[in-house]
Amino acid sequence: MSALVTGCDHAAMTAPSPGVPTWVDLATSDLDDSIRFYTSLFGWTPQVSGAEFGGYTTFLLNGLPVAGAGPLFGEGQPTTWSTYLATDDADLTAARVEAAAGKVLVAPFDVADQGRMAAFLDPSGAPFSVWEAGMMRGAEAFDVPGALTWNELNTRDVDGARNFYGAVFGWTFRETQVGGLPYLLCETMRQPVAGLQPMIGEGWPPDISPYWLVYFAVGDCDVAAEHAFALGGRVITAPTTISIGRYAVLTDPQGATFAVLAGRR
Repeated sequence: MSALVTGCDHAAMTAPSPGVPTWVDLATSDLDDSIRFYTSLFGWTPQVSGAEFGGYTTFLLNGLPVAGAGPLFGEGQPTTWSTYLATDDADLTAARVEAAAGKVLVAPFDVADQGRMAAFLDPSGAPFSVWEAGMMRGAEAFDVPGALTWNELNTRDVDGARNFYGAVFGWTFRETQVGGLPYLLCETMRQPVAGLQPMIGEGWPPDISPYWLVYFAVGDCDVAAEHAFALGGRVITAPTTISIGRYAVLTDPQGATFAVLAGRR
């Protein structure tokens, strides 16, 4: 069971703070169908880039960028959502990842004048990325229906994750419980910026690899889950009430896992 807690106030930030989730995007096997699915589900407007960016699509909510989507990079890559953590130096972050026993999947590179990015695996194999802002800061709306509201690492190596993300991003961790199960808040400057959920119990088959889960805010969790199903998605975890709202875990028609949450604010 996934669980959320109140995190940092993204809207109050004047610039992406290092270590804070700042962007999410989807690598998909069917970009056109993904655009159909998510624009209908969340009311997003697609903004397709020029040929130099390979058709990368930025999703806008009330004119503000909230997420992105693009084609798969290579054969065999799964359709998946990626979490980007903000950094003010992607190259230094890459060095820290390697020093902390992580792996650099894509070395830091410039995305024209938009910013600089890199992709990594943490020591348990969970993929994540970083974004060093240029002209593009990252998402510009959070915690409202249709926008990113939480990011959560699901891992079997809690101690390893604490050591790794603490070394790379300076996170500290606060232990709590949700539904009688342990849960960690990942904090920077004493503000929760992400969650860490141990993959323990029968709900985590051994074939599920550690991963970052993205949560989008919705006005009504049950309606959103029904809508996603009607659009060709699947309901992995049925709408469930937790202390700060009601959530569900879903997949899109291409198999990318994401969650929706109503009531966090």
